[in-house]
Amino acid sequence: MNWRKLLLMVLLLAGGSGAQADTPLSQFLRQTFAGAEPPTQMLWLTPPIKQRAAAILGHEFPGLRTKYWRQGERTAWVLDEIGKEQPITMGVVVEQGQIVNIEVLAYRESRGGEIRHGFFRRQFDRATLKPGDRLDRHIDGITGATLSVSAMTRVARLALALHDEALLRR
Repeated sequence: MNWRKLLLMVLLLAGGSGAQADTPLSQFLRQTFAGAEPPTQMLWLTPPIKQRAAAILGHEFPGLRTKYWRQGERTAWVLDEIGKEQPITMGVVVEQGQIVNIEVLAYRESRGGEIRHGFFRRQFDRATLKPGDRLDRHIDGITGATLSVSAMTRVARLALALHDEALLRR
């Protein structure tokens, strides 16, 4: 057996040990659902949903469906949005039409990372949508992080809209 085959076997055996990786996503879901991750669900992006999402984002929302997690009236969404040049991966928890939590799961930009801090994210606590899919409050910006702040605000609005759509389709 050559060394490449041996290395491949070792990697496959190590990866198949049954241990679940402690990724930012798994941490987010455990925190959101008190340690018990519900099964993944899919929201099919019908033309009206895609149109609503595009109006919120200012560009097309890609794909035919998006996954989310749900337990009762609580949903969790993991969405990407471009900051300045790179996607920012955010997790948003919505319950009873309000944001319960918003987290940055992966930040890839060179500037604007302050949106990861609790002092900024707390502005979204209990935010809801008002007519026109606008947030019910003003979100204060951060000097040097304008595009990241805008991306997080769009994702918050999108998660609230998708939550509404998911609950309508149960």
